[in-house]
Amino acid sequence: MKPAPFDYYAPTTIEEACALLADAGGGATILAGGQTLLPLLALRMSQPFVLVDINKIAALKGVARLDGATRVGSVVTQNEAIDDPMLNRLMPLLVTATRHVGHHQTRNRGTIGGSIALGEPAAELPATAVALGASIEVRSVRGVRRIQAEDFYLAPYSTALTADELITSVDFPDWPVDAVPVFREVAQRPGDFALLGVTGMLAIQNGRISRASMAWFGMGSTPTRARQVEAELIGKDIAAIDARALAELAIADTTPFDDRHASAEYRRTVGRKIFEQTLLAALQLRRAA
Repeated sequence: MKPAPFDYYAPTTIEEACALLADAGGGATILAGGQTLLPLLALRMSQPFVLVDINKIAALKGVARLDGATRVGSVVTQNEAIDDPMLNRLMPLLVTATRHVGHHQTRNRGTIGGSIALGEPAAELPATAVALGASIEVRSVRGVRRIQAEDFYLAPYSTALTADELITSVDFPDWPVDAVPVFREVAQRPGDFALLGVTGMLAIQNGRISRASMAWFGMGSTPTRARQVEAELIGKDIAAIDARALAELAIADTTPFDDRHASAEYRRTVGRKIFEQTLLAALQLRRAA
């Protein structure tokens, strides 16, 4: 099939893009990497009247330091993020998670902002943004607002973004440079959407956990914070942690589902195992450092 007819625009400024979205009255769609959108257009599952290609907007590109955070422009490609020295030094979890998104070829086009905006419950980057406490900056002709990643996801493929808004950046608060990334996913094949996964960071001082943030993906209708585990980890001696008990606590915060790929019970069973294994591996890595 071929896409339904639409008007195509390639603005060079954020202001121009926002004006186009506003004028379309809800009939516009943003084109960034296009890895999800283009197949939907070809199948006519998406039929916008206006397509706004944001790839020529220089202000949406690049990685920069803010006061206490690292800003990633919304059209930074996934491979650009993987190769970025600043992100490798300051946000290793984001780099690790991005390596698991799709395939090398799709990561040449897929963008950080596009992955965040899609709202796929089993995707790596939305859950990682939630785990890292990221804030999402969005713009419209009405102004600028910031949405915490945890508040951004409402349901599968449903977000707090309105039809006239554009994601301009994702800002990741600083973690200690020696914080330990925690990441594991289970997928049928490399590059597939995960059946389930866990992502997060642990900061450790004097042998005790001083800060913890963990989130699940593929374990509910949106990325899910493992809040009970986070609270339980704070202040714990890393040599005395019961990873199996913490895995049970982490599963308690999830609402897994049945689909054609896996059952809810499979997700619970495997989730317990990977959480325990991944937590132990992260703590052993820290002890060996």
